[in-house]
Amino acid sequence: MAMILRLAWRNIWRHPRRSGLTIAAIAFAAGLLVFMITIQLGSYDMMIDNNLKVLTGHFQVQRVGYLEKPKMRNTITQAQPLAEELRKINGIVEIAARANGFALVASEERTYGVQVIGVETAHEEKLSTIPGRIQQGQFLSSDTAQEVIVGEALARNLKVKVGDELTLLGSGRDGSIAAAVLPIVGIFKSGIPEVDRGLIEMPLTTFQEIFSMGGSAHVLVGMVEHLEGLETVLAQVRVKPPPNIPLQKGGEHAPLEKEDLVVLDWDTLEPGLLQIIQADMVNGWFMYGCLILIVTFSILNTFLMAVLERTREFGVMLALGAKHTVIGKLVMLESLLLTLLGLGIGLAIGTIVVLYFYVYGFSYPGMEELGAQFGLTEDVTPQLSLLAFTLGPAAILLFTMIGSLYPALRIRLLKPVDAMKSV
Repeated sequence: MAMILRLAWRNIWRHPRRSGLTIAAIAFAAGLLVFMITIQLGSYDMMIDNNLKVLTGHFQVQRVGYLEKPKMRNTITQAQPLAEELRKINGIVEIAARANGFALVASEERTYGVQVIGVETAHEEKLSTIPGRIQQGQFLSSDTAQEVIVGEALARNLKVKVGDELTLLGSGRDGSIAAAVLPIVGIFKSGIPEVDRGLIEMPLTTFQEIFSMGGSAHVLVGMVEHLEGLETVLAQVRVKPPPNIPLQKGGEHAPLEKEDLVVLDWDTLEPGLLQIIQADMVNGWFMYGCLILIVTFSILNTFLMAVLERTREFGVMLALGAKHTVIGKLVMLESLLLTLLGLGIGLAIGTIVVLYFYVYGFSYPGMEELGAQFGLTEDVTPQLSLLAFTLGPAAILLFTMIGSLYPALRIRLLKPVDAMKSV
């Protein structure tokens, strides 16, 4: 085997220019794939983070059936104590209770139907980007404050500003009339038009008083430290519930002693976002596949030329007693060494480029203006993971070795006499 290895290495450099160009093509393709895949996966992380941080969160705890039919009565009765217990789980950055309702809000001139959300003000900054997107005024001051914040488009439609009062009229949890007159302390711009023109937020305690909620809420919204560790965190939430407040795994509707609660991850809460990512991934891999095929055929051409021009040499080797399998292994080993050399160089270059953009960020044209306008992350941070770095080079290696089978199999058809007559 050592002799075959030395022969393979020597044969690679019999034509240094051709081998160098082949190695450069492999290195370029490998480096490009490493860069593009890490950027693509990083952009997905940015999309998920930017979308989920507005309202949804990485996961939610709800009553069974609330996602399909968000009824006012479908509540978690001990929401805040449950949230306090779940904050003790490692990996959870923040979790808090929210209450959701719908109401008519009226200014002096206009009336609109809006969604009303009650939030725990002390915890909302780590759960949502809205506290940091206040354009005028300030965020809610405390859980007991009698005040609201409204979306920028809604404020414009209602023709109100900070300091004006809104009249709110809705239906409480017990069927009673929910009515209040509350001042506007802040106007936010989330970057999502539907949110900015149809949402107001108020302190959770104030919401509970107006809508006759008692101490209950509709959902617990949580954020985790690392999205890739979400399932590990959710397993702790499901397996180790607080005493007397049982949780059940999503999709199982067996009756429990007190409340049927379900833990839902972000792709269940936002299936449209997952579908967008999957569709983009399919398009991306189609492009990557085309690149890999182009490189594979280029390398196949090089290997095939090397075999054809050495037909007489192979004939002499066969006449001297060498077996077809040994020569085939030699050709395969040459292909492997050439490919690994190119992949190593490409992986090194790709890693250096990715690390640079990991430190300084990568920005598409126009992203800075878009980020400033909608509160999104301006730069994409490449995803540093073993999969992102090895997926592209591994695919090139696989297709290249498959392609090199053809020249190697041609050797099995050689006959010593005919091969030695080849020019």
